[in-house]
Amino acid sequence: MAGIGVVEDEESIYGRNKYILRPKLYLHKVNISFFILSFPLRCRPGKVTEEKHPKASLSSKVLSLEELFSLEVWRASLAELLGTAVLVFSLDTIVISTLQTETKTPNLVMSVLIAFVVAVLLLATYPISGGHINPIVTFAALLTGLVSISRAAIFILAQSVGGILGALALKAVVSSGIERTYSLGGCTVTIVAPGPHGPTVIGLETSQALWLEIICSFVFLFASVWMAFDRRQAKAVGRVMVCVILGIVLGLLVYISTTVTATKGYSGAGLNPARCLGPAVVRGGHLWDKHWIFWIGPAIGCVAFALYVKMIPREHTHSY
Repeated sequence: MAGIGVVEDEESIYGRNKYILRPKLYLHKVNISFFILSFPLRCRPGKVTEEKHPKASLSSKVLSLEELFSLEVWRASLAELLGTAVLVFSLDTIVISTLQTETKTPNLVMSVLIAFVVAVLLLATYPISGGHINPIVTFAALLTGLVSISRAAIFILAQSVGGILGALALKAVVSSGIERTYSLGGCTVTIVAPGPHGPTVIGLETSQALWLEIICSFVFLFASVWMAFDRRQAKAVGRVMVCVILGIVLGLLVYISTTVTATKGYSGAGLNPARCLGPAVVRGGHLWDKHWIFWIGPAIGCVAFALYVKMIPREHTHSY
């Protein structure tokens, strides 16, 4: 006589789940598997739970709303805030002092000092937050799946506030004349200068400035940040060397963007929207002219970098 019973199969014997319902057909004392339950249920003694939907778990992982209430994330964001504040204060001071001293090679001196400062600050913030101190790095990490949307939003907010605080600190220690002359070392595409027939606008074309931001942002991510994202390379090279390379690449891109154009009024590729935001908020005026370029350009560069990463065969990537 046929009947349905509960038995243990190989999976239940050798696996972790020791209680799996499998209908059996008893026929002349010979057990014959009749069919396997395909319902999305896990049957255990006294407990029946539904399988988690893969899309729901993926959505939860991408958003990670619990990180909005994580003390660890907010501590890391504090490091991002302070690191970005020090970065903006230092870089804008370098820009002003280099231009004020009227050295023969201001672009070169500026780039070397920027590379050094960036490397030091990355080493200081890396153990706490991962050493982003730049919305470009955070946005690229988000697009490549290394950080969640919640963490990225908190970091970018902290970096933006840090940029403003750094500009406020710089304004507090420089004279009004220097602030007015050098615009707190902010990011500019064009400026208004006196001309033979009255004030005239000088600087770089909008399309040129946008392309420079896109290209320099992509090169920055491709040549250096990808090394930091790749755990195998980062381990092989070492944390100190990775931070030094990041600083060198950033300084080199600043030198290239300011030298290749050789246009008065253009401050060079921003390569850090938070650094450009700080002086614009504190100083205002012409620093808001075409300010969007310093956000949209890097964003497009990050998207291009993320697409490049997605096209790489999985066996050739060793990310986090």
